[in-house]
Amino acid sequence: MKLNFSYWIKFSLFNLLLVASLGLLMRYKIAFEFPFLNQKNIQHSHSHFAFAGWVSQTLIILMIHFLSKQNVTVNLEKYKKIFIANLVCAYVMLFSFIFQGYGLISILFSTLSLFVSFWFAAFFLKDLKIISKDNLSKNWFKAALFFNIISSFGTFALAYMMATKNITQDFYLSSIYFYLHFQYNGWFWFACMGLFVSQLIPNLTIEKTNKTVFKWFFISCIPAYLLSILWLKLPIWIYIIAVFCSLLQIGAWVKFLKSSISSFLKNYPVAPFFKWIYISIIVCVSIKFFLQLGSTVPLIGKLAFGFRPIVIAYLHLVLLAIISGFLLVYIFTNRLVIQNNTIKKALAVFIIGIFLNELVLAVQGVASFSYTLIPYINEMLFGIAILLFFGAFRMFYLNVNNG
Repeated sequence: MKLNFSYWIKFSLFNLLLVASLGLLMRYKIAFEFPFLNQKNIQHSHSHFAFAGWVSQTLIILMIHFLSKQNVTVNLEKYKKIFIANLVCAYVMLFSFIFQGYGLISILFSTLSLFVSFWFAAFFLKDLKIISKDNLSKNWFKAALFFNIISSFGTFALAYMMATKNITQDFYLSSIYFYLHFQYNGWFWFACMGLFVSQLIPNLTIEKTNKTVFKWFFISCIPAYLLSILWLKLPIWIYIIAVFCSLLQIGAWVKFLKSSISSFLKNYPVAPFFKWIYISIIVCVSIKFFLQLGSTVPLIGKLAFGFRPIVIAYLHLVLLAIISGFLLVYIFTNRLVIQNNTIKKALAVFIIGIFLNELVLAVQGVASFSYTLIPYINEMLFGIAILLFFGAFRMFYLNVNNG
């Protein structure tokens, strides 16, 4: 049976609007006076909902959409319950984190959302078995689900510390970075790569490159977690492994650029506007991998981990510029939203907002090295947050009213 994917994507666009709204609220509280609501709680709500309600929800929908396009018979209706369950968990986390921070309800539904992801993994892996083993996306999706499950260990560690009140700073931060690494560089990255390669026209060169690139990224993903904890006093041999993983990922990305991406940009039938967005994302991914390598230099790594603006800029580079940018352009190019110039302009506004956000955050991060305060930096970031909110609102509004 068929699912109405455009209907479910409307929920994703609404969730993106909510993420943008929380970002706007946080920027307002920083730039101006707003005594209501705790900033830390809004931040927790923003991040948890962005992960569960926007990125994970959308990836799940798009992966099921991928299944629907394969020449196999799959009961897609069973996934409706997963869509709904994940949304319920995401919305409860959205409000519970705002009003109570890490409390009983927020921790409970954070844990339940993990079990929803296990539920999805069980169904999806079973359905993947009936797809040809030569399919370019199959291994990427299997790895994505594997790393999503692995990331939950970090969350369980945090929950244990919260429950027992036995919190040590290093273990607490290591658990957070464990979860973030296997979400960003595992679940999100491998799922997006699976979606991307599903758009390629297979040939012997692309198939061979895809296998090699996948293998290098998969092998390096687990030990690459060490890149997130270089601020700990680690033995030199662990440091060497971290450097090697960073170089291996750059090698995999360069290899992928030379064959698969160049072929995609030449042959994939999309408008120049969308190709420019893809090129922008490719540039951001390249920057991300070289930043990882740079963080292995002790002095640079110490500066990066020691200044909050640098961490925020990097996290937004990955989640906003790379992951969110890709999900949006994939949704548009696969015609899961309405197609007209007005909604394309809304997407353009959102993409421009992403670019400006990264630019200002990068400037703020570099300035923080010398403890230089940039005049009106918070007001500028608030203005950019308005731009992101407006772009997200227009995409949702136009799609609902015309879809």
